Amino acid sequence: MQFSEKWLREWINPALDTEALGHQLTMAGLEVDEIAPVASAFTGVLVGEVLDVAPHPDADKLRVTKVNTGTETLQIVCGAANVRPGLRVPVATIGAVLPGDFRIKPAKLRGVESFGMLCSAAELGMVDRADGLMELPADAPVGTSIRDYLQLDDSVIELGITPNRGDCLSIRGLAREAAVLNRLDVQGPTILPHKSVHADSLGVVLKAPEACPLYAGRIIRNVNVRAETPLWMAERLRRGGVRAINPVVDVTNYVLLELGQPMHAFDLAKLSGGIVVRHAEEEELLELLDGQTVKLRADTLVIADSEKALAMAGIMGGQGSAVGDDTRDIFLESAFFAPLALAGRARSYGLHTDSSHRFERGVDFAGQVEAIERATALVLEICGGEPGPVTLAVAGEHLPVRAPITLREARIDQLLGITLPAADIEDILTRLGISVTRIEGGWQAMPPSWRFDIAIEVDLIEEVARVHGYNNFPKAVPQASLRLTPQSETRPSEPRIKRLLVDMGWQEAITMSFVEPGLLARFDPGTTPLALANPISADLSVMRTTLWAGLVKAVLFNQNRQQSRVRLFETGLRFVPGSEGLVQERMLAGVAYGTVLPELWANSKKPLDFFDIKGNIESLFALLNASDRVAFKAAQHPALHPGQTAEIVTEERHLGWMGRLHPRLESDLGLAGPVYLFEISLEGLPAGALPLAGELSRFPEVRRDIALVADRKLPAAEVLAVAAQAAGAELRDCRLFDVYEGQGVVEGCRSLAIGLVWQHPERTLQEEEVQNRVDAVLNELKTRFGVTLRD
Repeated sequence: MQFSEKWLREWINPALDTEALGHQLTMAGLEVDEIAPVASAFTGVLVGEVLDVAPHPDADKLRVTKVNTGTETLQIVCGAANVRPGLRVPVATIGAVLPGDFRIKPAKLRGVESFGMLCSAAELGMVDRADGLMELPADAPVGTSIRDYLQLDDSVIELGITPNRGDCLSIRGLAREAAVLNRLDVQGPTILPHKSVHADSLGVVLKAPEACPLYAGRIIRNVNVRAETPLWMAERLRRGGVRAINPVVDVTNYVLLELGQPMHAFDLAKLSGGIVVRHAEEEELLELLDGQTVKLRADTLVIADSEKALAMAGIMGGQGSAVGDDTRDIFLESAFFAPLALAGRARSYGLHTDSSHRFERGVDFAGQVEAIERATALVLEICGGEPGPVTLAVAGEHLPVRAPITLREARIDQLLGITLPAADIEDILTRLGISVTRIEGGWQAMPPSWRFDIAIEVDLIEEVARVHGYNNFPKAVPQASLRLTPQSETRPSEPRIKRLLVDMGWQEAITMSFVEPGLLARFDPGTTPLALANPISADLSVMRTTLWAGLVKAVLFNQNRQQSRVRLFETGLRFVPGSEGLVQERMLAGVAYGTVLPELWANSKKPLDFFDIKGNIESLFALLNASDRVAFKAAQHPALHPGQTAEIVTEERHLGWMGRLHPRLESDLGLAGPVYLFEISLEGLPAGALPLAGELSRFPEVRRDIALVADRKLPAAEVLAVAAQAAGAELRDCRLFDVYEGQGVVEGCRSLAIGLVWQHPERTLQEEEVQNRVDAVLNELKTRFGVTLRD
């Protein structure tokens, strides 16, 4: 927001220069982005009146004028097309210095003497460019310094107002802040109700009271729209970044800048019946003031009459009901629209207006009638007219409710680290417009209607700290007692898991929690995700139910930039709607494609396969010391290859999935080569067994290798588990070291070569003992699975 410093100082005038005022506002949380003079430095420019205009004897485009400066009449040669007798303009007299150190001297222009210069706004440094002389009002006092007349010894201050401080998007809001910081009173204009000259009014029906719980309006008849906007108002609007249009529109914009209440004026003759505040019909058409015609959606709030939509509520008016040169009677509107009802609506149509900017952040819901009265006074002053009664439609049950907040002295001391006198705290809160009542141990506080950002105790404490001044806090090193958080030895920390993956060549990624609905449905078609009420864009409109959607997009991004080997992992939340509400579960997910090893002359170029990724996941469970408690089971997943998918489970629960991305999905997404995925619930990871110290055996190991013939559909993991169970207590290792299918093996079967290692802690095992254990393994495997020893 930008505003005129002089305008603010009419409301409150602290004993601070411009720079000090800007610094004070910045330190109070209203950051000053820029302070710029209203006009460049110049001297010697007066208000002059053109008395006569004659053609130049030797130049078609020049005119010879006679100009009254109050003390003398000067001959000045001018080339502006809009120069004419009776016009009052800025005159740079001899000796004047214009911006750029341009000095005015007597001169001859094509043989005719000229003793000064008639100026445009650009030549005075007020605007970047102008098409003619700056025309002043007919009552501008001749001979007065133009700097004094236009109050050009002023600055435009631009603030970066944060979204939570919508109350500061007006001169009144800024004056409140400055008054609190400087312990002064606000001196704004007196706003009084107007007596009705006639009884005409429009009925108002609130068909969407939850979006518009309050609507005020007034008919003003016999308005002279062709009147001229006063220079003081036009200048304040210009310095506030708003251009003057016509006096009625300028009044509504002036009230917006002054009080922070957006308003709109309708041409009464163009309205049919009363006012209806409703939601638009799907694809209802409305031509806006900027000339574009939009197709409205059903979630868009509109102001309508009995026949048609008139305006997009809180955003922009319609061309069909706009005030024009022929308007005689107007209907002034001042309403409160719920911030959530308008949030994102303007942006969804490619619009952003001063009104939508304020309504989305929240305007004072107790200031609509006051704004009507202020606008009425200005319209009558400038355009004349006859006001009618104020029409007020209110749905009180939908208006914001200001709930009392308990503020504890002990909590203030705890958060701020200092003890402030109770009287100072009460004074700060009271000057902020907050009603406070003393209670035991603190206060009961009621926020004012214009502060939507104050809802809980810490909001009040923030206000106390802000107004007290952050620079006034003592420079002390905070002290606190720290207590180590117990860490389970059976469950490694998340950073340790990340380090393990990094050690294996993976890189951590961070993707958005918001994803595109269509893409998410490809990975998790059975779940309806949570849709965002106000999404950043259509591509980021739902909460992810799996981390795969974001990671696969990252792979595609890398492939499009010629990255031939990618391994990415991410830890984060997924959001799954359930019968008891939204379940937020912390997950570990990964995606990989390319070769097993980085490109190097000594490395093989073997591409990744299912078992490479499975091996990495098994390393994770080995870190947990829980490998024996986790199983990989062949399964089906809609996003994974039907022959290369495994469900990761424990005895207690489902942990996650791993496998190759479905070839159809790879093709649809434009991915090159096989892509492998995994996703595991971090919250469901099993607790590992604590390692126990034991004496190393001094006696030799004994190894026996056996080749088994088993059904090819029988999981090798089940064979190993049964073999280890049957091999006895002295078994130290049981591993699969070869798999063979082909000649010499019955069709439908495969050969599994298993190595068994025994070691006794106290003696050397005898050959007969070892053979008995081998026989026990073979018998158990034959009994359980029909597995036989290979010939």
